[in-house]
Amino acid sequence: MTEDELQQLLEKTLPAADRHDVFVEECRDQDVRLRFSLKPGETWSSAALLSLVDTSIRAAAGLGSTLTHLNVTVLRAAHDADVIALSRVVRRDDKAAHAEAWLFSHAVVEPMLHATASLRV
Repeated sequence: MTEDELQQLLEKTLPAADRHDVFVEECRDQDVRLRFSLKPGETWSSAALLSLVDTSIRAAAGLGSTLTHLNVTVLRAAHDADVIALSRVVRRDDKAAHAEAWLFSHAVVEPMLHATASLRV
């Protein structure tokens, strides 16, 4: 899937509240890099960050997949800046996928959140 195809699919399938001006920066095989932006005056809540994790992991594993298990480790607080999400599928078989996502504030230097998940494909 190309970046443009994934961008269109995300815009078509995500609820407006979960989009956060998502922009697909890179999409290769099972690795995805997304950028999420805040609207002026907003801050990142825990619920919003979990939404970004869900979107990022499902973008890598397939938007038709469903989370069955999720483990999230918050490493540091989010800044009021763009969030970059790097996600990838670690393992895939016929009915399941295992993926991870790293979330960064503004630049890919120090992660603020790490998540691992199992999904039903």
